[in-house]
Amino acid sequence: MKRFFTILCGLLLVLSVSAQDLSEQEEINAKIPALENSVRLLQKFKVSGYIQAQYQFAQTDADGTNFKLAQRRNAYETSELKDFGRFGLRRGRFKLTYEDGIASGVVQIDVTEKGISSDRNVVMFKDIYLQVKDPWVGTNNLKAGIFDRTFGHEIAYSSSRRESPERSRIFQSLFPDERDLGVALTLQPASSSPLKIFKLEAGLFAGNGIKPMFTSHMDFIGHLTVNKQIGYSSVISGGVSAYLGGTLQQNAQTYVIKDKEWVLDSDTKDNIGKYAKRQYIGFDLQFTTMTSAGLTSLRAEYIFGEHPGEAGGAYGFNFNGLPPTTPVYMRKIEGGYALLTQDLGQSPLSVIAKYDWYNKNKGISGNDISNANDLTMSNIGLGMYWRINPALRLTAYYDIVKNETTDKLPDTKNDEGKITANGWDKDRKDNVFTLRLQYKF
Repeated sequence: MKRFFTILCGLLLVLSVSAQDLSEQEEINAKIPALENSVRLLQKFKVSGYIQAQYQFAQTDADGTNFKLAQRRNAYETSELKDFGRFGLRRGRFKLTYEDGIASGVVQIDVTEKGISSDRNVVMFKDIYLQVKDPWVGTNNLKAGIFDRTFGHEIAYSSSRRESPERSRIFQSLFPDERDLGVALTLQPASSSPLKIFKLEAGLFAGNGIKPMFTSHMDFIGHLTVNKQIGYSSVISGGVSAYLGGTLQQNAQTYVIKDKEWVLDSDTKDNIGKYAKRQYIGFDLQFTTMTSAGLTSLRAEYIFGEHPGEAGGAYGFNFNGLPPTTPVYMRKIEGGYALLTQDLGQSPLSVIAKYDWYNKNKGISGNDISNANDLTMSNIGLGMYWRINPALRLTAYYDIVKNETTDKLPDTKNDEGKITANGWDKDRKDNVFTLRLQYKF
């Protein structure tokens, strides 16, 4: 009898444990689909970004093109006329992408030290857009929101990859912030098509950068490119771009350059409400080849066109409201850059040489210029970067800035004869050295 009860108790214990295990297994099985759904949801998110910490040393007259200061001026008062060195965060980018099927959404923010005081933005939104791919080929897409303008090569070339610390002067001037509010279509044949080497990007944009759209007028931007593999070690690509836009004119008078002087071209009330031409044509070329010396990369762009503005200079196209009510001054402009990058064999080091220029007013030059904003500016950049690992890069770069000169803009002096502002009758002291450490994730 004792043996019987012992066996019975053992059986009951086994059945109890088995029932408990079965219950736990059923509970686990019930949770698996929820966990799988959560994993699938997380897989639709992609987080990326990069941080650029740097030290810069700039000469007295360095401007905001190569020396990025929060107020676009040297921290010293202009009367001090001193060189200036500083630490800073050039970019702190955080990009979140959510992709589900043919649709995706992107939000990118930029955080730097410029948020120290209340009159500077702590966080700036760089990209906010949605994108829909075609469900058949997958190479075509429609994009809407705030994103890079579809003009040329350097605008869309990521700051995390770019060899020089900043974009060329002409791009910073014509396309502030690189981005604009609009809608764009990308068309490219399937990879199996013989026409796959071609790609067309075209869209309609507000024309006011990342600021709000204040009129119903939209600017057209288009970029047609071709990309060709040459053998096993070289690639050549290039494109042509067009910007066809305009700026609301709120004054009856329009001035143009004739015989090296500003002259009144039109003075009629019919001009008010029209759109002054803002039109550029651009050409770009890229070539890379791999040899025993390492990877060689050559890129170049050239832009010319018409640019409206005021007597004091061309518009910057980031208005907080309607454009100025002053007369419109039409300028013919041109500029571009050429960049050579050479890897040093199999080492993680590369050297950089870049030249860029921006002629802000082709109709006038030299001593005929009485406005600093019409002077041609050029830049020679020399540098080297070290790819410490796939995520970490150290760049040392020196910008040698040159300006066109005019006797009509000499030094400014106070009553005591002290120079309070350097003039433009000589080459200004505005070179900039940049040492930048970048971490990309």
